[in-house]
Amino acid sequence: MLQTLWLSSPGSQVSREPGCHCDGKQTGWKCGFVRTITQHPCPRYDPKCPGKARMLKKIQICLCFFFVSGILYEISLLSGCCFSYMPMSKNFLTPEQVLNLGKSIIFLETTERLEPPPLVSCSVESAARIYQDRPIILFMKGLTNDTALDLNSSYVAFSLLSSMKNVFIFPLQMEIVFQETPLLQWYNQVVPEQEKNWIHVSSDASRLALIWKYGGIYMDTDVISIRPIPEESFLAAQKSKFSSNGIFGFPAHHKFIWDCMENFVLKYNGNIWGNQGPFLMTRMLKAICNLTDFKGTEDHSCQNISFLNPQRFYPIPYPAWSRYYEVWDKSPSFNHSYALHLWNFMNHNRKTVVAGSNTLAEKLYKAYCPTTYKDLIQNAKLRDVTHSEDAA
Repeated sequence: MLQTLWLSSPGSQVSREPGCHCDGKQTGWKCGFVRTITQHPCPRYDPKCPGKARMLKKIQICLCFFFVSGILYEISLLSGCCFSYMPMSKNFLTPEQVLNLGKSIIFLETTERLEPPPLVSCSVESAARIYQDRPIILFMKGLTNDTALDLNSSYVAFSLLSSMKNVFIFPLQMEIVFQETPLLQWYNQVVPEQEKNWIHVSSDASRLALIWKYGGIYMDTDVISIRPIPEESFLAAQKSKFSSNGIFGFPAHHKFIWDCMENFVLKYNGNIWGNQGPFLMTRMLKAICNLTDFKGTEDHSCQNISFLNPQRFYPIPYPAWSRYYEVWDKSPSFNHSYALHLWNFMNHNRKTVVAGSNTLAEKLYKAYCPTTYKDLIQNAKLRDVTHSEDAA
């Protein structure tokens, strides 16, 4: 708000609104500057005084205008509009600042690796393209605050993702993530080296804590987004009466997620794969809802939680996961799907996307993560060919 400047009678001090609040502070340098040049008003009989008064008012208005413009610019960097320009400005934001914007799409990497494989890169890129007005956050366990990785990183995928305007890559610091949740006590007592499924269990816990604290959508790093999910509070049915935890979304501080964290600790058994993951989500959903079979492509709803049809994310069920890496006579349209889960956990033989193979997965890469396809699939093949020729 612009403050009114009153010129006093000769010999008196200049009075104004207390503290000069142009910049929200009592002694901002801009208002201090205005005070300095107005401390000695001209005498009433000075013919030049009206002109000086007008000049001082103009200076005041200009200074406040520039300050307000600066404030609005800084606010814009913390809003959705920042993703349309100035990509480097995001480097100054902390995880909490980005997460507090709400509606984040969250990915987790709980291994120590620093080079995201092509499927991880494709998942993040596809989300960044589909949700251009939302922050896409990849938390990496192997990344620390001291790790010097940026756009010039030798890790191709890291550089690729870092260059995307709405993608943020942060260290995954579990001791901070679990603060003020039921999971903190469990985390302080568990011994990761003695846990059979620690990579999965720690991921199951982290996704719950992050969504409870900040809200948004969690996605596994083998999920390719193909259209926006219209729901805010949802679970993804892997099949009738069974929920996955590979994709889910809730607003911050939702009771269902808090109850899941409490049950995570109460029923903890790290030796059973999925006990803290899809089995947790399923038993918690069954506790409050009467689940029935899906008969078509309809979604179910219970207590303001949408239980989305398996077609939304799992049109190809896990027993048939390898079909993503096969050539189809006619590719499916996936008209009823929001995203596709490629079941990387089942991919023990490490099938990959190969340029020119014409598999379903290759077509998905071309359509939904073209930069990943170009840089990590096509160019990788060219580098391999060049390297072979040089070796010969």
